[in-house]
Amino acid sequence: MLLACACPPGVRHIVDLGAGVGAVGLRAAQLEPAATVTLIEREPALVALAGANIAANGLSDRVSVTAADILARGFAAPGSHLAGAADVVLTNPPFAEPARVRASPDGARARAHVMGGALELWVKAGLACLAPRGRLVMIHRADCLQGLLAALEGRFGGIQLRFVHPRSDAPAHRLLLLAEKGTRAPLTVLPPLVLHDATGRFTPGAEALHRGSARLDWQETRRRRTGAGEGQHTRTRRQT
Repeated sequence: MLLACACPPGVRHIVDLGAGVGAVGLRAAQLEPAATVTLIEREPALVALAGANIAANGLSDRVSVTAADILARGFAAPGSHLAGAADVVLTNPPFAEPARVRASPDGARARAHVMGGALELWVKAGLACLAPRGRLVMIHRADCLQGLLAALEGRFGGIQLRFVHPRSDAPAHRLLLLAEKGTRAPLTVLPPLVLHDATGRFTPGAEALHRGSARLDWQETRRRRTGAGEGQHTRTRRQT
């Protein structure tokens, strides 16, 4: 829900990278009724479930699923239907690191949860799918910030971070990140999102997000930056 609600509004084409059964992309399609959505998933069983979920939600006219391994050489190569097609890429990469968890004996489940040092390749896959000035929106573990910034370096700019805390007195356990292709605009840290109050109930902001009556606003910071004259004459750099 948080990742879908973090999709910038008014976009035309959304890619859900590593879509699983399609929950994020389908929710984004509901929130953006004018957008088309492409779900990308490599596991055949999940591709089939995603297709069934598209039909069950009555979204076959705007949502499709593509079977592809985003970590494979040649993914979204120039000339393919995925290359440079998206205004926004939403992605929820595998969170776990092999040295810190006991991977599931089920191969597909293990691949869905354990990254195995491929975060940079994951970011490159998102880059390949995005049109110029397209935006990557990701949710990840808060303690992976250093690795995320390293993977984004030289590929994305205008990075906006919003840390997610289970309670106001607890350390952040997740982060939401938006980054823009083809810009060198500076990084911004936005106010945190707190999920629960002292009683364990959702905070009003988190409740509104989960009910679908609110969206995370990345635009406010972009308006302030542009209004101050920053980012209006941004140079692009070669994408790798």
